[in-house]
Amino acid sequence: MIVKVSRGGSASGLMNYLAGPGRSNEHENPHLVGASEGIMSWYSTAELSRIQATELGRFLEAPNRQHGTAVRKAVKARTEDGGTVLTGERRDAHVWHCSLSLAPDHPAISDEAWGEIANEFVRAMDFVSIDEHGNEVKAPCRWVATHHGSSVNGGDHIHIAVNLVREDGTKASTSNDFKRASKACTEIELRHGLTVLESRQNGYGIKDLTRAELVKANKTSAEPDRLMLGRTVRAYATGSADEAEFVRRCRRGGVLVRPRYASDRTDVVVGYSVAARPPAGESPVWFGGGNLGRDLTLPRLRSGWPDTPEEHTAAVAEWNAAKRDQRPVAPGREVGEVDPALWDKCHAEISELHDRMVAVPVEDTAAWAQLAKETSGVFAAWSVQTEDQPGPLAEASTALSRFSQVQAHKVPVKQVPQPGLRDAALLLMQAGASPRSRASKALLVAQLRKTLKALYDYQQAAGQLQAANQVKATVGGQLKQVADRLPKVDPNARGVGAAGSQAADVFRAPGQLPQQPGAPVREPLRPGEPEPSSTTPAQKPGQGLGR
Repeated sequence: MIVKVSRGGSASGLMNYLAGPGRSNEHENPHLVGASEGIMSWYSTAELSRIQATELGRFLEAPNRQHGTAVRKAVKARTEDGGTVLTGERRDAHVWHCSLSLAPDHPAISDEAWGEIANEFVRAMDFVSIDEHGNEVKAPCRWVATHHGSSVNGGDHIHIAVNLVREDGTKASTSNDFKRASKACTEIELRHGLTVLESRQNGYGIKDLTRAELVKANKTSAEPDRLMLGRTVRAYATGSADEAEFVRRCRRGGVLVRPRYASDRTDVVVGYSVAARPPAGESPVWFGGGNLGRDLTLPRLRSGWPDTPEEHTAAVAEWNAAKRDQRPVAPGREVGEVDPALWDKCHAEISELHDRMVAVPVEDTAAWAQLAKETSGVFAAWSVQTEDQPGPLAEASTALSRFSQVQAHKVPVKQVPQPGLRDAALLLMQAGASPRSRASKALLVAQLRKTLKALYDYQQAAGQLQAANQVKATVGGQLKQVADRLPKVDPNARGVGAAGSQAADVFRAPGQLPQQPGAPVREPLRPGEPEPSSTTPAQKPGQGLGR
């Protein structure tokens, strides 16, 4: 289950929203599936009216009026880069609200099952405290659980509303409420035979899109900016040899980028934010690196780049130029031609990568996360260079990026980049359309299959079966689509060898059908036909971003 937690100051307002049509008319037949003792006998499971929703809100808040207890919360304001800061103000926040959602592909469950889950959840959160003999340990909080069908993303779910003022006027604790809610969800999943969310268990995964982002994407049929920017930044970071080059590549690719300085300094950069170039007359929407992905914060990116005084000075100069909208200070590899001989070095290193990763212990989470991160960056770089709309390369990058976003404490301060993968990202961003280049890409696909097989084997050994199946689906689906549009090569060749059979699918049994393809990549180019480049200096807004 996916859990989302929020706080508010009006139970009647929340209940009226839950009993109403919803922001996108997604609420159907809102009704109770669980509640404090006595409530269900009055409202049963019939569809709630607005009048009943208001009555329920007032009933939930009766202890507040009786005891005069106030529950307040510090007010936070959102910064331009997507972070938050305390304002010094406090607001009424006695209504604790969460949604519990099944995955979109999980079958809906009965109201009775949701009722059991809701009761177990409020007990696990200590809103209702009952000992092993059924006796109340603390005065209970008043609560209700409402079910009204699928969410915007298609998952069956319920909403739980809790008054944090207990029946005796004391306050319920919300300390570490999200962590406690996540733990409770895992325990409930195991008891009820629901799909256990491995990303929550193992501390990886992509930050969910907000409701506003989902609604905008549904209305415009466009990829949310945060996903597009995350993939683009990952591509440029993977293909860059240092921080200064990363800044220049972002700017050259059409991404708006600006630094976040240390307090009262302009020579120390501690973070960054990016934005897509907006239509004329509109303001850009900025996203901090951490909002794009855990592995895309500036400290995490720096862990794979050189750290010397010279590198620091060069990077600060490029950040300052970006801040002032000035020309790059010292253009580098991003404006030059790539040595074609680099393909052979890249192939040799990636060909050996599988054997090296087999020797890495299962417990070395950081090494496996880095492999996923840089392999995701390779597909992101290829997508940015060739896909006008998100296609199989973008989908492969997104799928792999989930396994690179582990908590910071599991990643060492300094990482050693995987040989070959950063070169592959560079080559894919700047490669031309020669027959050799296309054959080199075909061989790269065959070798990346073996790299992903190493990641798959690790996830199997670690018991991360959902993750392993996602990698398997990526190879049998998106990666196969890409391979089918490239020349056939000998997958065991060290360089670009003679044509041979396409690399065998290392996961799929003979006769097993592959996944249905998604959006296609561009058709193969004919020999001599020019290939568009994402590194053209004069780009229109949005070009080079995989739009």
